[in-house]
Amino acid sequence: MHILFLSDNFPPEVNAPASRTFEHCRLWVLEGHRVTVITCTPNFPRGKVFEGYRNRLWQSEEMDGIRVIRVWSYITRNEGFARRILDYLSFMMMATLASLFVRRVDVIIGTSPQFFTAVAAWVTSAFKRRPWVFELRDLWPESIRAVSAMRASRLLDWLEKFELFLYRRADAIICVTRAFRENLIARGIDLAKIEVVTNGADLRRFASQPKDGALAVELGLQDQFVVGYIGTHGMAHGLETLVDAASLLAGRADGKDVSLLMLGDGAERERLIHYAGDLPNILFVPTVSKEQVVRYWSLLDATIIHLKPDPLFATVIPSKLFECMAMGIPVLHAVPGESARIVEEAEAGEILPGGDPDALADAIVRLQMDPDRRARLSANGQKGVRKFDREELGRTMLAHLCLLAERDVRR
Repeated sequence: MHILFLSDNFPPEVNAPASRTFEHCRLWVLEGHRVTVITCTPNFPRGKVFEGYRNRLWQSEEMDGIRVIRVWSYITRNEGFARRILDYLSFMMMATLASLFVRRVDVIIGTSPQFFTAVAAWVTSAFKRRPWVFELRDLWPESIRAVSAMRASRLLDWLEKFELFLYRRADAIICVTRAFRENLIARGIDLAKIEVVTNGADLRRFASQPKDGALAVELGLQDQFVVGYIGTHGMAHGLETLVDAASLLAGRADGKDVSLLMLGDGAERERLIHYAGDLPNILFVPTVSKEQVVRYWSLLDATIIHLKPDPLFATVIPSKLFECMAMGIPVLHAVPGESARIVEEAEAGEILPGGDPDALADAIVRLQMDPDRRARLSANGQKGVRKFDREELGRTMLAHLCLLAERDVRR
């Protein structure tokens, strides 16, 4: 089977869509299938082309047996609604054109967060007369309202109608959370074509290991209780709460040995650095490569997962949850809903309210003072994450794709 996968994020980018797409496609190649990925020049989230690449009309490479076609797109930082729409639209058009030159395709996938990639998959499906799958990673454009980027807009209303049109036109929809499936069913989408394949972790890469002593010394984190946030510093994450908690801990006698490590890039990073000012117990580190990120995970005594307190975010499962569970890192989890239930069922951490720096600071100190509890949470996380093995989840998704291709009546 030849799978054509459209995604505007792909390695060497290190965000969740890039990692999921790459790890699934790599597995499918190992299972004997052909995979072609159409993506853009790597630039997320800084909006700067990665070293070794140029933003050309067309460039091709091979990564672990995957044919990767990179097309030109309008590149901008992950901020500003109008510029991001131009980014999305340019990739949609160029990916559609590039898809027409990929021969003998059996099934087409378009992945969100934004659905313009799914538009390209739908158009490509119409031209090639092959089934297409909408991989639903985010309820976009609803998430734009949730971060207050555009609260009320006729454009958003129109985009939501078009979103529903795409769900109805897709031959299959693969959601990353059960809450997304329930949302679609409530909006009239046929249950029979909706499947759930959650995010997970590469358990070969992410596993418990001793702290990287050399890195701890390099960062000045030796002899510290290190709490970390690793991931995108975006509008949805409400990370000023973490800075406020660090400020509270800096003024507490029982928080003097706590350091907060903030690793990642995003639209809010520079503002957060300015907001933190000269706080001595917070360290900002820019995004590192996928090969290096495990070293930074190893430094953490606890991790923080946080999103703004908005009802929409109760439907999401931050993918970093599975990585920190696999690493055996206790979770301070400030996201309600489906992801909180995973933490509770695994007994891998503590559930906190979002946007509450006092609750976060208190939880950090409690965890610091109780090494036995940390050990229990660590062991529980490593056990609980086994059901979210990325390799098994990739095989589940592959089975859905094979079934869809086999029953295609347009051949």
